[in-house]
Amino acid sequence: MGERWQIRRYVASDFLSASIAWFAFNLCRYYQLVSYNELVPLGRFLTYRSVLTGQLCIPFFWLVIYYFSGYYNLPLNRSRITEIWLTFVSSVIGVTSIFFLLVIDEMPQSYRVYYDFLLEMFVLHFGMTYGARLYLTNRLLRLIKEGKIVRKVLFFGTGEQALSISGQLAKIGYQAIGFIRTSPDEPVKVAPALLLGDISDYDKHVLHDGIDELVVATEALQGSDLSLLLYQLFPYKRPIKVWVGKQASLFSKVKLNPHLGAPLADVTENNFSPCEQNIKLWTDKLISAGALILLSPLFAYIGWRVRKSSPGPVFYKQERIGLHGKPFLIYKFRTMYAEAETNGPMLSQESDQRVTPIGSILRKYRLDELPQFWNVLKGDMALVGPRPERKFYIDQIVKKAPYYYLLHNVRPGITSLGMVKYGYACNVNQMLERLYYDMLYYENMSLALDIAILLYTVKTVVTGKGI
Repeated sequence: MGERWQIRRYVASDFLSASIAWFAFNLCRYYQLVSYNELVPLGRFLTYRSVLTGQLCIPFFWLVIYYFSGYYNLPLNRSRITEIWLTFVSSVIGVTSIFFLLVIDEMPQSYRVYYDFLLEMFVLHFGMTYGARLYLTNRLLRLIKEGKIVRKVLFFGTGEQALSISGQLAKIGYQAIGFIRTSPDEPVKVAPALLLGDISDYDKHVLHDGIDELVVATEALQGSDLSLLLYQLFPYKRPIKVWVGKQASLFSKVKLNPHLGAPLADVTENNFSPCEQNIKLWTDKLISAGALILLSPLFAYIGWRVRKSSPGPVFYKQERIGLHGKPFLIYKFRTMYAEAETNGPMLSQESDQRVTPIGSILRKYRLDELPQFWNVLKGDMALVGPRPERKFYIDQIVKKAPYYYLLHNVRPGITSLGMVKYGYACNVNQMLERLYYDMLYYENMSLALDIAILLYTVKTVVTGKGI
């Protein structure tokens, strides 16, 4: 029974609870209207447009509310406190919206009945929804405690730390499938039957369908070596937790998971809440779709100028590294002459002779980045996030700043705090200087900060100057 199955159970429960709660509310509402001498047959009342529309559409409305609340994001890491709080807040928002959209247009003889309607709708919906959720969650926790639901884990490390952490995780439903030795000098403290091999052939074990999570618990890898291993593991799209140990400074910007009972940092989770993650994802997509439509005349004009300026394609595409280390093709309006990098990767310099006349204007006002709205719509990028780099330069950055891997926990952005505060980087040292702002963004991520960065970006586009 995996995460998807558990999500389906919660979705079905929420849908059914919303349907029953709305029907029960309408029965209460009908008899209250009768008490105010508004006599209509029950059958006729239940076919009122607002009542019928609600019965058909409201359950789907609630599923949207719950999706954006982040309730379905981590179904197997369920906290009762978080559950009751999310259900309460979602119920307040949803009930208030439904009340003003579908209920308040009725005109009973006394306005006091509105207070009764609002309270009844909230109590019925919250009570039924939370009651069903609590039952499913308690059942889930019981199955985990009985060992009927387990999270299968592949460990990187074979020493005392790996053995100790596997024992702690076993108490809360995690099962060690095996251990990978990360260095020839690493001691082996685990049972020989669970020793799966060394770091050279880990990929065949990671790709096993039964592996749910990866845990790195070793002292054999330090600094940049540990970061390089994490880069290699990111593309497998498994949650990765790392033992903090003596390298606490390397994980100072990562939230620990104290509920797991071990000092583990989840290096595949960012500092956005599940609610903010969902809101950001779909807001970015909607804005990008609108921008591609509204700016299409500007796209056509820039494309014509680029084509006229020099031979070559209108759009320039290049492989960059994105979320969880996944490569993707980034799109820009071409600002350089064709074949500008025949001698290998080169960062643009001030007064770069490879840049076309129209290209310098596009770069000054950041207009060359506009095609990346398509990248956002595809899900490769976000409106705001650390700028994506090429692997050629990432390999150099990681040697000097091993914590750079954290930036792959968020989608790269069209604009970033580093771009509006620092601007373009002409070499690796400048990339490291700009990294300070990207890490500042990572530590303080919020929707409010995203909006502020977007406003600063508009200023840059309008004035052609950074801040």
